[in-house]
Amino acid sequence: MPLTLSMENFVNWISNPWPWYVAGPIIGLMVPLHLVMLNRTFGISSSFRHVCAAVVPNRLDFLQYDWKAESWNLVFAGGILLGAFIAAQYLSIDEPIALSAAAVERMNGFGITDLSGQHPVQLFSWSLIGSWKTLLFVIFGGFLVGFGTRYAGGCTSGHAIMGLSHFQLPSFVAVLGFFTGGLIMSWILLPLLFT
Repeated sequence: MPLTLSMENFVNWISNPWPWYVAGPIIGLMVPLHLVMLNRTFGISSSFRHVCAAVVPNRLDFLQYDWKAESWNLVFAGGILLGAFIAAQYLSIDEPIALSAAAVERMNGFGITDLSGQHPVQLFSWSLIGSWKTLLFVIFGGFLVGFGTRYAGGCTSGHAIMGLSHFQLPSFVAVLGFFTGGLIMSWILLPLLFT
């Protein structure tokens, strides 16, 4: 029986979650390939600095460097945006995100019952833009992520994937901070915000 790969089969295949033993090694191989082939460290958070250095006219020492030497990072960031657009427009399926029964039950306990999209619409929708919870999650949370990324000297991909593979102690400390912050938010602060 010949193997035929239609677009519908391809979309179904690429849209389903890949097992950890496939996705993990693919992500893990990006680190040495990036280092060996391009002599570059893997990470995305510095792209914001490169954009600012290229676009914002000022004399800040932080933005005075040869950002063009790091233009590969801007291409990488553009590829992420393009990939997200292609995935949302052409590869998305009309099924809710696969969550465990325990996760659904916990969300329902918070009053979040509509789990039909990519994010809970009871938290993130244009109609809730004036809600203090939405503003807290989006604006204050976004600020904390951005500040933490710069303060830690990199993001989760830079530290957890690249830094840990180089046995960097600062990356280990940063990853501990990422996970600790996530656990505190998930198990302590989030329940307080929804009571």
